[in-house]
Amino acid sequence: MQNNRIDASTLDLKEKMVAINRVAKVVKGGRNFRFTALMVVGDENGHVGIGLGKAAEIPEAVRKGVEDAKRNMIAVPIVGTTIPHEVEGRFSKGHVRMLPAEEGTGVIAGGPVRAVLELAGIKDIRTKSFGTNNPINCAKATLDGLKQLRTAEEIARMRGKTVAEIMD
Repeated sequence: MQNNRIDASTLDLKEKMVAINRVAKVVKGGRNFRFTALMVVGDENGHVGIGLGKAAEIPEAVRKGVEDAKRNMIAVPIVGTTIPHEVEGRFSKGHVRMLPAEEGTGVIAGGPVRAVLELAGIKDIRTKSFGTNNPINCAKATLDGLKQLRTAEEIARMRGKTVAEIMD
């Protein structure tokens, strides 16, 4: 598994807010409200990251979420307009199955999964989400699945063979 850090400053990134959650801490004087923002950033060309930001104000939580997402970016192998093979990502109780699709299918996914895939630059894919519908767990499960993707060239290089030998 490659562990090269992606320099977010060199990419033309778009950001998308997936979820905002208000959390309350009960103290002697009443309740303290804070916000968590789940953010997805990507260049729509094979790079995507997700991040969580927490703060007393929504704009500050969003800014922190974007910074966190830029730090946690991954490279996604894309074959044409879809993914190289079927994959299932898991995080906590969230499972997301992703299937390659024909060109023209579009992104068949809901909520957090759609946000991650669109910003990764995947145009045609079918997905099914199992278990929880918690946005944070679904987004992290999607990212886990995307991390597992390998192209035929990568697998051939790892095994020391040619792509033709592997495909037979």
